[in-house]
Amino acid sequence: MSEQFKVYKARARELVAQMTLEEKARLLSGNGAWTTHKIERLGVPSIYMTDGPHGLRKSQGPSMADAVPATCFPTASALASSWDTDLLRQVGVALARESQANDVQLLLGPGINMKRSPLGGRNFEYFSEDPILAGQLAAAYIQGVQSEGVGTSLKHFAVNNQEHERMISNSTLDERTLREIYLPAFEIAITQAQPWTVMCAYNKVNGVYASENHLLLEDILREEWGFEGFVVSDWGAVHDRVKGVTAGLNLEMPGSGEVNRKKIIDGVNSGLLPVARLDEVVTTLLAVVLKASESRKPGARFDADQHHALARQVAGESIILLKNDDNLLPLEAGKKKKLAVIGAFAKEPRYQGAGSSQVNPTRISNAYDELVTLLGGTERLSYASGYDLEGVTTPQLLEEARQQAREADVAIVFAGLPDSYESEGFDRAALDIPEGHNRLIDVVSQVQPNTVVVLMNGSSIAMPWVGRVKALLEGWLTGQAGGGAIADILTGKVNPSAKLAETFPMRLEDTPTATEFPGLNQQAQYGEGVFIGYRYYDKKNLTPLFPFGFGLSYTTFAYSELTLSAPSIQDTGTLTVQLKVRNTGKVAGKEIVQLYVREDKPVLSRPEKELKAFTKVALEPGEEKTVSFTLKQRDFAYYNTPLHRWTVNPGRFDILVGSSSRNLPLRKHVEVEAGPAAVPALTRNSTVKEFKNHPKGKAVYPQLTKVFLGEPPAQTNVKRTPQEERARQKAEMSTMVFLHDMPVYKLVNFSEGRFTEQALNELLAQVQ
Repeated sequence: MSEQFKVYKARARELVAQMTLEEKARLLSGNGAWTTHKIERLGVPSIYMTDGPHGLRKSQGPSMADAVPATCFPTASALASSWDTDLLRQVGVALARESQANDVQLLLGPGINMKRSPLGGRNFEYFSEDPILAGQLAAAYIQGVQSEGVGTSLKHFAVNNQEHERMISNSTLDERTLREIYLPAFEIAITQAQPWTVMCAYNKVNGVYASENHLLLEDILREEWGFEGFVVSDWGAVHDRVKGVTAGLNLEMPGSGEVNRKKIIDGVNSGLLPVARLDEVVTTLLAVVLKASESRKPGARFDADQHHALARQVAGESIILLKNDDNLLPLEAGKKKKLAVIGAFAKEPRYQGAGSSQVNPTRISNAYDELVTLLGGTERLSYASGYDLEGVTTPQLLEEARQQAREADVAIVFAGLPDSYESEGFDRAALDIPEGHNRLIDVVSQVQPNTVVVLMNGSSIAMPWVGRVKALLEGWLTGQAGGGAIADILTGKVNPSAKLAETFPMRLEDTPTATEFPGLNQQAQYGEGVFIGYRYYDKKNLTPLFPFGFGLSYTTFAYSELTLSAPSIQDTGTLTVQLKVRNTGKVAGKEIVQLYVREDKPVLSRPEKELKAFTKVALEPGEEKTVSFTLKQRDFAYYNTPLHRWTVNPGRFDILVGSSSRNLPLRKHVEVEAGPAAVPALTRNSTVKEFKNHPKGKAVYPQLTKVFLGEPPAQTNVKRTPQEERARQKAEMSTMVFLHDMPVYKLVNFSEGRFTEQALNELLAQVQ
């Protein structure tokens, strides 16, 4: 525990000792939708919390339009495409300054749930399908926000990956999948950045609501990871309030008035809820409230122009160049080509997601107006809407677009997903964009060979027309300055440097959850295990539309001279990886260097490779830089379910480095040596083969086989034909397979009691 937090916790403990039971219960529930309760007689302050992850949403009335004006930054799916922790930290600082200016003490974000399916309705609020990338970005964001004295709320903890029946759905998964995929991003963010709060999810995890899940909230979050702050419920996520307090849920939001307050009081009076446990939960909450209140900066202001400029910079770092045949882009200002700008999104952009994260922006830029500015007027530009804002087109709109495209040198079509296609509250029905958008792209590309498509969407989509267009920008939901950033990329003012933080599949049927998403009838079965995202496509040898980590630039890069600090290491040691990256093109650019690790001979099914480190490098033309990474034990480990711990299997590991998950030109291997592997204790449920392979169990293994097989037959001189000998060996092998898979307690029955329960217990005692 940090020294500063110890001080706040000591003060909180003194105040809690003076509180009545009713006051303690009142503190554990919000005062309405956004604030905590005061206790005036003790000088306990109230704090204000609000959404959201990519911009402040402080409500002043019943509708979104009543929210205070705030800078709308790119959503998480866009921010993640920057792969830039320094940039995320800057966004965090800006969000905190706007929070201080509006007297907000706690910002409800970031969201870091894994993108299990591209159909997740809230995917635009989440960073990635990979926990390492999501965790590192979240940690930087949190550090930025909290450096300015505003708290964050890391969400939604945990295994919250669909909107369908989100308040009652049960996420069912094995322990290894939980530990390797759905918890590490939270672990990284908490251990590196200590968010002031964590928001628990609506759903159940393996049958227990997240809001009352002791394993998640106490054993893992606090005991294992050392989380110091308080846990707040998602709005309406409380199920059984007393169970929640017992499990470690501190604050219920929004407030429920007397309803759950009375249940807490009754729980204490009946002995169901120990006073000591209640005091502990109240103390942790109050310590953060005190810290947040005393971090206020009265009179704080923020520079809206400066933040808009930052939003444009961030958006430019988040837009991905996915295709650029014949180097059609950039559209340089000096070349007097006529441009047809087509699609309603060019003038009325979709720049953010729908739901609780929605921001009332300080201003909005659109790509058409920004292109006019950058290209020096409207002389080179024409415009056709092509569709309405729901994506519906007509023959007249298509004909107008066709005519504009035919008369231009280059056509730029804006397309994507309307709000009605992806939002908090429901999942997407398909990968498709509106049919009107697809028809528009078809019509334009038929008459204009130089067609550019700019997408505005929060997650991956199907692209049946991708082979018929020359250039493609993934413009994401890039916030209020996204229009300017798109124009910057199109004209070459900014060199694109972003890369995909999620896989774009060829078709929905290729996705790992194609048959299981969303989970219906209140059950979400995570049958794909650890194989989500690129892990799945690699394992199945499927070619995606665009792979994880992919993105182009207006320049080129070369990788060379991969070196490892040692040919072999102990699993408790570290490995330093170095390589060189050179800008081999003619313009300055940034390259995202990605490092993956692959186990050569795993002891259980593992992904073909997993991202373990990354960095973004800025390079002038011809410039070369050395990049260095340090790998540790966890980078080689898998989660050993029988032992409930991370384990390294000794042997060879490949170190793979390159520009995407499917382009890794540098490769070396290292031998990782591990000490004696810990083995699980043998029990009556252990199989016979587990005894055979156990350091202690192998001594009694012959006794077990004797119980089942009896005494070996006496040696005879019986001669068998080759066919008879093969049949004998086959029968013996079948018998041994049957025996090896048998739990040892079943030998009591198979021996008809000759091997007794007492004998079994004595044998088990020998191997402990």
